[in-house]
Amino acid sequence: MNAKLNFASPMPTLTVATAALATVIATSILWAVVILFQSRGAPMERIAAAERACAQHAYPSERAACMNEWLAASKPGTIARRE
Repeated sequence: MNAKLNFASPMPTLTVATAALATVIATSILWAVVILFQSRGAPMERIAAAERACAQHAYPSERAACMNEWLAASKPGTIARRE
């Protein structure tokens, strides 16, 4: 009985290609999440200021409505572009 262990990969280029593909996929997912967080929603300091401004409301629905109104009112103005 001649049992020989062979831990060597039969195709090292396949391993390298798989690792490169996994790196590209992971980087793409991370980039997409960062872009989504930056493009949607308000920055955390504005949300915290809205929470402090609407702390007097007892009901969560009233507080959420107040925060939405406060955030809309404090949103920086956009400059119209000429085309």
